[in-house]
Amino acid sequence: MNILYDERVDGELPRVDKAALLNELQAQLPDLDILHRGEDLKPYECDGLSAYRTTPMLVVLPERIEQVETLLKIAYKRGVPVVARGAGTGLSGGALPLEQGILLVMARFNKILEVDPAGRFARVQPGVRNLAISQAAAPFDLYYAPDPSSQIACSIGGNVAENAGGVHCLKYGLTVHNLLKVEILTVEGERMVLGSDALDSPGFDLLALFTGSEGMLGIVTEVTVKLLPKPQVAKVLLAAFDSVEKAGRAVGDIIAAGIIPGGLEMMDNLSIRAAEDFIHAGYPVDAEAILLCELDGVEADVHDDCARVGEVLKLAGATEVRLAKDEAERVKFWAGRKNAFPAVGRISPDYYCMDGTIPRRELPGVLKGISDLSEEYGLRVANVFHAGDGNMHPLILFDANTEGELERAEALGGKILELCVKVGGSITGEHGVGREKINQMCAQFNADELTLFHAVKAAFDPSGLLNPGKNIPTLHRCAEFGGMHVHGGQLPFPELERF
Repeated sequence: MNILYDERVDGELPRVDKAALLNELQAQLPDLDILHRGEDLKPYECDGLSAYRTTPMLVVLPERIEQVETLLKIAYKRGVPVVARGAGTGLSGGALPLEQGILLVMARFNKILEVDPAGRFARVQPGVRNLAISQAAAPFDLYYAPDPSSQIACSIGGNVAENAGGVHCLKYGLTVHNLLKVEILTVEGERMVLGSDALDSPGFDLLALFTGSEGMLGIVTEVTVKLLPKPQVAKVLLAAFDSVEKAGRAVGDIIAAGIIPGGLEMMDNLSIRAAEDFIHAGYPVDAEAILLCELDGVEADVHDDCARVGEVLKLAGATEVRLAKDEAERVKFWAGRKNAFPAVGRISPDYYCMDGTIPRRELPGVLKGISDLSEEYGLRVANVFHAGDGNMHPLILFDANTEGELERAEALGGKILELCVKVGGSITGEHGVGREKINQMCAQFNADELTLFHAVKAAFDPSGLLNPGKNIPTLHRCAEFGGMHVHGGQLPFPELERF
């Protein structure tokens, strides 16, 4: 079998005999819930990036690993592509289905199998919500550190697929840094264990390779995560600035002072006002930007760090520095930040959430560049991001009902990502590439690197059936896009025919 899918539109993919596939699935898996009627399929036509929509051919909702095994074997035999989906909160189109494919929904695998307080780990199924892990560990004064803003809804399997982060990843790391073991099924339905119960395992680090692979290398069936002790105390400083550039420089000043906050977040005036109207977090709505800096640990250290950070912020030009007076206000400060995305949704018919990462030193210049691009394209941009690790989330506001605005928003988003690459950053920090950023992959990587990515994909999935058309562009696409870096004064891909 040699069916290698690229990013072509579904209409060009090999046709699948839906009736024959459905009959075989129903015969071999009589207890498997299969959705195949149009009205039942519509709710699954997109993930959190609703600008891209495709109605899947079939949606399956298994409850047992054996069902998934059999499904994958049937799909592999017939050459039918499979797209895995968790809670559907992803923001890059990673769970966008195919018209000629099966959408494999793992949401019913939602059991916490074990919490081991002595070993400080938890074994969970992939459909378990991120926040539910910390809730289950709370009686033991433990928690799971990665906390994406969607943690109340997003599933741990999706977190593994996208290598999700959150507001505390600066100090505690991304998903990949908080995993011990992942059990998967290959494209052929065979079981495989990546990692181990120990802190390290022999051989290649396939666990790190798999984390962030966006459903292209296998299907997650179980995850073992690390649990951390809850900090004795956590305090939050809110600093207001009269310019986003000053706030950006203050981020680097804090890290340069030798302090690694538990979280270090930034919001500009547009997002401040939206969040304050929505949450009433007590934000200074006249500020051009605010920083939220959380410091955690033992009481004495946190007290000293708060004083040091306060001085750094004042020297950086903060017009106000405020320490949350109690736990309730600390939670309120974070609620405003974590609800910034839905808050911005209240002030615009649509918005396009970007996800790029840059070196901290480049924050002031990139923020100025985003402002300039916003004026050039005539679209407002609200900036909300994990400032401490340079992971930016510009929210491009537009109205899809106005002709041309969606296309302008997409073009502006592409320019922002290319700006990130230009200053030494990346086109993604935690949302993944999916279908959204596949063109910008051509700006990020050269031909040799993309060829290597395709080789890794082929090692796990030689038929190209798992989540085809996502994450890795073909060299021909990059040649058409013209987005590859020029090396040595030569055109991108001189070996390829020009289109």
